[in-house]
Amino acid sequence: MLRKYCLAEKRSAEAYRDLAERENDLRRREVFLRLAEAEERHAARWEEELHARGVPPPDLSGGWRRQWRRWWRRAVDPTLIIRNLERAEDRQEEQYLGHRKAGLIPEELSAAYGEMAAEERAHAQALQALGTSSRPKSVAEGILARERWHKRGGGWVADAIYGVNDGLGAVFGIVSGVASATENQTHYVLLSGLAGMLASALSMGAGAYLAAKSEREVYEAEMAREAEEIARHPEEEREEMALFYELQGFDREEAQAMSGKLFARPDQFLAAMSRSELGLAEESFPRPATACLSASISTGIGALVPLLPFFFCGGLWAISLSFAISLIAHFLVGAAKSWITTRPWWSSGLEMTAVGVLEAVATYMLGLLFRVHA
Repeated sequence: MLRKYCLAEKRSAEAYRDLAERENDLRRREVFLRLAEAEERHAARWEEELHARGVPPPDLSGGWRRQWRRWWRRAVDPTLIIRNLERAEDRQEEQYLGHRKAGLIPEELSAAYGEMAAEERAHAQALQALGTSSRPKSVAEGILARERWHKRGGGWVADAIYGVNDGLGAVFGIVSGVASATENQTHYVLLSGLAGMLASALSMGAGAYLAAKSEREVYEAEMAREAEEIARHPEEEREEMALFYELQGFDREEAQAMSGKLFARPDQFLAAMSRSELGLAEESFPRPATACLSASISTGIGALVPLLPFFFCGGLWAISLSFAISLIAHFLVGAAKSWITTRPWWSSGLEMTAVGVLEAVATYMLGLLFRVHA
């Protein structure tokens, strides 16, 4: 297994050097070379482990397969090579983490596997940035694009909208089915609807709370691992931070200076590394209590909509009014979802309305089936 890893790292290093040879942009060439050096460090580390175990390390053969790979890397579009390397880095990360989790490696190599996985993930992110061909036309457009994404990205507002959607859909189906099965008997419809409303609200709230809590626990665990990596290999992590700055457009000297200044503030350096390398930021995780309340209350509000007519009237009037206001609510909720997604409001609204109609027809037919065979 170590021989396999060592050979894979050597092949990746060779691929990065081939990319650097044909790259005209000096900054990108420098990035490729430093990625190659990182892969060579990985290979050297595995070679040390192999020597310690009395196993000869693998060598890159000069056969036709190697020559063909090098010719292919010189002939095709570099973007294709970058994408292939990105997938290879992802696979390598998965293998490191998978073998570590499965306990297939010696205990003394566990930390090394974790560090290698983190670095492969960072390399994949660097390649993703290098392979991006389209960029915003201006800095202002880039800022606005990010702000629009954050606006639509969600948070508690997204939880609230989806909570209303789930509550409305679930109880609308209950109302339609029970009304059909009981020939519009108001007390049965109202009782089953209120039970469904309470169950949906509690279920959504508990789910949102546990999800938010799990996300925060994962964040804290990743931060602890990243802090351990910085403590073990400070210079490598500092160099990696400089690489991320270079990928953002800074030259080598500026990136090194910024990374050095940040490194002097350990807490800020850790936060920046977790954001750049792992894509994690503390402010992006919802508070469990807020997520729970938002999901519960919004689900309850959505679930209450189909029940409103049954508090004031009964029979066919109640079910007709419930059907009408529920479809209107479906359209409004669908339109509100466009605030989070990128779809037109009218398209999202009509789609939700169609879902509501299908839901009502299906549950009404189910209730009718039970009434006929009662």
